[in-house]
Amino acid sequence: MKKITSKPEFDVAIQSPRLTVAVFKADWCGDCKFIDPFMPEVEEKFARDVTLIEVDVDQVGPVSEEQNILGIPSFVAYTDGRELVRYVNKLRKSREEIEQFLQRAVEVYNTIHQ
Repeated sequence: MKKITSKPEFDVAIQSPRLTVAVFKADWCGDCKFIDPFMPEVEEKFARDVTLIEVDVDQVGPVSEEQNILGIPSFVAYTDGRELVRYVNKLRKSREEIEQFLQRAVEVYNTIHQ
């Protein structure tokens, strides 16, 4: 997962016509560390359809506020600079829930890009 460390880098990443999912997280976040062990496998499973980027909320300045990220980890799907769907809640996210969200993001993306 490519790490995004600045607002300009984030802005460029979400402008892609490809489905891009930003994973908002931070080093100090316990629930973020919980997903770390299985995220490489999840990323590999969806590699054909999704580009995953990691956004450290402490490094990207105003991005979290602009994107209305109130809890982490949060998953937001973008294409062509616009948000498609998001998966944000205060609960710890399981691998199954993350995969279900990514599948939903792919379905929404495919509906738009037919």
